[in-house]
This record gives sequence, structure tokens and C-alpha cells, in this order.
Amino acid sequence: MPSSDSFDYDLFVIGGGSGGVRAARFAATRGARVALAENDLMGGTCVNVGCIPKKMYSYAAGYAEGFADSRGYGWQLPGTPTLDWDLLKVRRAEAIRYLNDVYERLMVGAQVRRLQGTARFLDAHTVEVRAGSGAPLTFRARHVLVATGGKPWIPEFPGSELAVTSDDMFDLPVFPRRLVVVGGGYIGCEMASIFHGLGAEVTLLYRGEQILRHFDDEVRDFVAEEMRKAGVAIRTNTDVARIEAVAGARRVHLKAGGTLDADVVLYATGRHVHTQGLGLERVGVALAKTGAVQVDRHLTTNVPHIHAIGDVVGRKELTPVALAEGMALVDHLFGPAAGQAKRVMDYDNIPTAVFTHPPIGTVGLTESEARARYGAIQVFRSDFRPLQHALSGRSERTLVKLVVDAASDRVVGLHMVGADAGEIVQGFAVAIKSGATKAQFDQTLPIHPTSAEEFVTLRQMTRT
Repeated sequence: MPSSDSFDYDLFVIGGGSGGVRAARFAATRGARVALAENDLMGGTCVNVGCIPKKMYSYAAGYAEGFADSRGYGWQLPGTPTLDWDLLKVRRAEAIRYLNDVYERLMVGAQVRRLQGTARFLDAHTVEVRAGSGAPLTFRARHVLVATGGKPWIPEFPGSELAVTSDDMFDLPVFPRRLVVVGGGYIGCEMASIFHGLGAEVTLLYRGEQILRHFDDEVRDFVAEEMRKAGVAIRTNTDVARIEAVAGARRVHLKAGGTLDADVVLYATGRHVHTQGLGLERVGVALAKTGAVQVDRHLTTNVPHIHAIGDVVGRKELTPVALAEGMALVDHLFGPAAGQAKRVMDYDNIPTAVFTHPPIGTVGLTESEARARYGAIQVFRSDFRPLQHALSGRSERTLVKLVVDAASDRVVGLHMVGADAGEIVQGFAVAIKSGATKAQFDQTLPIHPTSAEEFVTLRQMTRT
């Protein structure tokens, strides 16, 4: 292996998403010489076409519910509120540009060299960066980090070119009066809820028996029913045969027969890791059948000085996971910050939220996972009409659920469907990560009146 003096950088990061930026920034604080190459806007999927704009549009959709609910509280609105789609897009774009600039400034502040262009491996320690028609730049790096994320994809079928992906939804030129969403994962369900709230007539098609596979079965059933009550048409066991253009619209032909007309057809049937063109095969980096980069517990590939984090490794496609992986890798390569313990990535009890309407918050095991792991479990659950809707008149209900290991009394799964579920479950995630027991939940005094208090007042076991 060449001596350190033969390297231009100690760490070369390919990809300017959340994980790559975090790793670059904190490696630099450890004294490493760092460069980062990104061929698009900084911030990656999360900032530009994922978590951030999605949550902004979810807030926008929530105002429609708020306008309707307010009448039950005595508010008299002058006329019918209407959405200015073009203004919403402008405001979102302004906010995203600000975040892009923040990420750029983070690189400057950390003294990370920022390279605009497409990077690829020439050999195991050499990276080439191309920007436009200019001459490529070549760098030698002691360590290279692949943090290129993933991309939504549309399977090939007749008329597939007429569908759009989730990346396109934030800047549709015209707001769709009729939207067909194909796919029952969290992205499809979120987009269905959001665009319904913004005023579209939405039909969600899913080829499986129930939406949100891999989530707790009771949560899946509950949120599907609430989405239907709100007005989203969910059709399971349904698949698309072809799409055709008809008078400027889209006609969706179903495999079982029948058609649906829509202004936009969104395909949200999965994402592929973004490894094409990196030259990983050239340098012998092992890839899974899915194309994901295979790494060990330290986020290192089979080539010792090439590493990968985030969606490109195909473990947990969540921004906080990419951030945590970035920090664990920095500690592994350059040591922890002064006075701190060295971090190793832990994938247990990762909390997450789905921003459907109503939203989902969850941490720990599903009921079926807990049964498979522990055998004897106890389930505590409640569903209720939140106090807010006593006057709003809305029929929306909230679900809270605890899954407990009977032998240890430890709460191993916590799930919620209802307003502010993500905010509420984030706090309880600390308790779950710390190994809290059901007895400790019971001993905790509630904050009244809140929906969150239901988690510490569940006394009646539902089932074992």
C-alpha cells in the first residue's frame, strides 16, 4: 500500500447527500484531508426530492383538514380556501435552495474541498471527477466513501413512459385533479394522502393484500381504513397492465379488467441503489444481486479502503441511518472525538414515521416479529377518537399499541397511528432503546389531556 504522502486526500467522498456530507464534515474535524464530489444539488434525496419537500407538502395538505376542523370551533372562514399550486412550488423551491446553500457552507466551514462533477474509480485508490466538457480531474485517496444513494424506478411495461416517479411530484406543471398511485409502500401511501389533502381525487393501487408491507399488521389495517375514510380510494390485489395517453390524460388498464382515468400516474414501486458508472466492478467491490454495495459491520467493502453508507448499501433507507453510519465510519477510520466512545452502527430499535394522514410512528418489533423472536408476548392496544375531534366532527381515530416480551416485561415494540405520531414516538424511542419495561411505563405519570398519555395508561391486556 502506498505511503500516506502519496495521497491527495485521506478521505474522498462520492455523493453529497446527508450521509456523505456528515462523514466528510466530521472526518475533517478529526484532522483528515477530505474532498467531496457531487454532480447535482447538495443534500441528496432527503433535501431535494424526499423527506424535506414531502413534509412541507404534508403540512400544506394538513391545512385543508384544519380549515374544515376549525368550523367546529366557531371559526367562520370567508369563502372556500383554495390552493395556489404554483405558489406552493415556488415557496418550497426557495426553502430547498436555502438548504442547498447550507450544505455548501458546511463544506467550506469544515475545509472540505467541494468538487462539482461525476466521480468514478480509475483504480482502487484513484478517483476521476468529470464536470461538463472540461478536462477530468484525478485524485489519489487513502480511503474512498461511496454515498451515492438511490433512485426511484419504473418497471418496463406498455406505456410505462407515461408514468412519473416521486421525484417528479413536487414540480408537476399542473396540479392533478385525478391521481393514480401505483405502489403501497410508505412513499406511495404518503403521496396518496398528501395529494388527496391538497385536493386531488386519489386512487392507490397495490398488488398485495394490504398496504405498508413490513409494518405491524394491525397498524397497516388501521391506517388503510383511516385513509379510506378520509377519501383515498385504496384498491389492493390490483395491478396495472398498461397505460395509454387519451386526450392529454392517462388511461390505466388493469390486469383484472377495467380502466381508470387520471391526469398523473405515479409509480412508487421501489428504489434502486445508484451505483451505475462508478467503476466499482473495475476495482473489485462486491455488489449484491440488487446492486447494493456489500459492507461489513464497519461499513467497509471487501476492498479494505473503500467504504459505503446510506441507501447505497441497502440496509435501512432512512436519512438518520445514513447520518449514523457516517459517524460510525468516521470513528472507525479516524477515531472518535475527544472524550467520546467509538461508535459502532446499531440497527436495532430504529424509530421511523410515515407521513400519511393520519401519520404513523413506530419503533421496535411488530407483533409478528415479537412472537417469532420471543414466543410469549403481551399486547396492549387502544384506539380512540382524539379530543380534538370532539368539536371538529371528524371521525378520525388514533391507535396506540405496545408489544411486550412476557418473560422480561420489556417493551419491544411501540406503534401509533394518529396526529403527531412521529413527534410522540421519537420520545418513546429513547425509552425503548434503553430497555424500558411495561412496569416502568405504568409508573410514569401521564400528561393530560394528550394522545401520548395513552401509552402510559394502557392497563388492560388485549391478547397474548
